[in-house]
Amino acid sequence: MTTTVLSIIATETLEVTATLRALLAADGIFVAPTDTVYGLFSRYDSPAALARIYAAKDRPPQKAIPVLIGDPAQLDALVPMPLHPLASALMARFWPGPLTLVLPALPHLPAELTAGAPTVAVRLPAHAALGALLTAVGPLAATSANRSGQSETHSVAQVLEQLDGRVDLILGDVMPGDDAPGNEEAAPARFAAPNLASTIVDLSDPAAPARILREGPLGAAIREFLAAADGSSTPHADRD
Repeated sequence: MTTTVLSIIATETLEVTATLRALLAADGIFVAPTDTVYGLFSRYDSPAALARIYAAKDRPPQKAIPVLIGDPAQLDALVPMPLHPLASALMARFWPGPLTLVLPALPHLPAELTAGAPTVAVRLPAHAALGALLTAVGPLAATSANRSGQSETHSVAQVLEQLDGRVDLILGDVMPGDDAPGNEEAAPARFAAPNLASTIVDLSDPAAPARILREGPLGAAIREFLAAADGSSTPHADRD
């Protein structure tokens, strides 16, 4: 497989958007930057596309895949309504941003997405180009763009090192060559300090207190927020 590399800004053109829609319709997978690390994306409702994500990453099948959305209105395709009141409060305070919420899943979601669990992890990223893409094409399954057990990626070059030939398309914030010495001003995103993977909070059981599953960049702020809301912020296990 040959991996194509384009700028994510190009998705603002009708031609590239049509190409991306066709790729998704054919169960293709692609990489794009988020506000945390580079992500690997596919349709959330296609077992075949999700299987390609697992294969590209060498990801164990018992690990569920989160979903990124471009607008909170897209949640009704993923989770039952109405939302848990605390989920709504956390979304209002921390979305868009590096907060992933684990919520009850609608029963039609593929087992390849949820790993057979009755939950789904969802997030609204604070990345303008990615947000516009998600608004245009709908929710997408998304996990970090790296081989399982290897380092998360923060540039097109790092993605290519791990996933070249394993994905159909890479959309980059910074294109190869832009991150050469002396181009820092033209490519500030590449030279910024690497971002942490998102904070994960489990709100899947309405009868149970909220749990922080991964600290991420918002752990302290979330813990303070939950304490003020009389929630529990007992640390648990990381979720890759």
